[in-house]
Amino acid sequence: MKVRIASAAMLLAALLSACAAPAPAPSSQETAGGLSLTPVSFQQLPGWSSDRLSEAVVAFVRGCGRILTLAPDTPIGGSGQAAALAGKAAQWNAVCMAARALPLGDDAQARAFFEQNFQAYALTARSASPALFTGYFEPEVAGSRSPLGPYQTPLLRKPNDLIQADLGAFSPEWKGRLLTGRVASGRFIPYYTRAEIDAGALDSQRLALVWLADPIDAYFVQIQGSARVRLPNGKLARFAYAAQNGWRYVPIGRILESRGALKPDEVSMQTIRAWLRAHPAEARGVMEANPSYIFFRELLDYPPNFGPPGALDIPLTPGRSAAVDRTFVPIGAPLWVATRNPLSGQPWQHLVMAQDLGSAIEGPLRTDLFLGWGKEAEDLAGHMRESGSEFLLLPRAMKTAGS
Repeated sequence: MKVRIASAAMLLAALLSACAAPAPAPSSQETAGGLSLTPVSFQQLPGWSSDRLSEAVVAFVRGCGRILTLAPDTPIGGSGQAAALAGKAAQWNAVCMAARALPLGDDAQARAFFEQNFQAYALTARSASPALFTGYFEPEVAGSRSPLGPYQTPLLRKPNDLIQADLGAFSPEWKGRLLTGRVASGRFIPYYTRAEIDAGALDSQRLALVWLADPIDAYFVQIQGSARVRLPNGKLARFAYAAQNGWRYVPIGRILESRGALKPDEVSMQTIRAWLRAHPAEARGVMEANPSYIFFRELLDYPPNFGPPGALDIPLTPGRSAAVDRTFVPIGAPLWVATRNPLSGQPWQHLVMAQDLGSAIEGPLRTDLFLGWGKEAEDLAGHMRESGSEFLLLPRAMKTAGS
């Protein structure tokens, strides 16, 4: 589980803060934070020949729509060798245009496209720990435009007094770092915590977008960062991430584990939700132990068959989009994931695109897979906490203007 952070402004700041040089590494090299990139052949990717890569092309082309809007000399991101290999936006133009020309549904041509245009790199960490994969989804919950009857828990829009400061404006060494808070008595101070907001700190601002019937549903909507809200008249309203209060995300599963309420191998979204429902007197206090709070925006006239917008401000694709730590992985880049389906025990080996960010997604080998919406996606996402291996695909060296 995680709190999704989907902000195009934050993404652009991250892109502009990275450095880049488009020459590939001839051998394994370590980047910041102990991440090593080792060139490998596509035949070394577990399950590469079996994936429906034409589906991945659709997700990649969506990401290209954002990359192609960037200035040619804009670094794609990541850090150290990952940033150097990712290069600048101009380096991606050719592969993006080639992807757009591919015929729909042709897996053979899609496979040839990736093999001809990208180099695969095995990702390993200094700690020697395997990659960790979790999952997230878009919940559907009951709600109302008015606080009537059971509908008493609001989803809030971004407050007027919430300020996000770019620390890079004060010192070059802080470039790309953001700080969230508010001004009180002439001082910049931390924003209200979840407990303070629940206690009414923002009531006077009248920020409610919609009211949900269940505070536990509202909590998990914040964890997932988006929602499909079914209104009493049967219509569907869509809501997506708008802002976060700046407090570090604290997983309440870990809190329940430390209290002995859940065993380590029992912790999942489903077991946490069941515990909260079974302990109504304690539920609010446990949820408020996570001070992080998410604010939303409504998606008007948004196609129901599209996933919520991610960090690139494009629709996420079920099973093909993922949230990453942008410190290590260039946003928009393809990733080959080799892990396990926790429900069936079968291999889960697919090409996904790094198209989202998350405050709970930290580390060089940490990836959160967007798995869609509906009951099947919820079941899979709630149980997904699997180890495996991960490979980063980056464009092969090419001559570009100014490179």
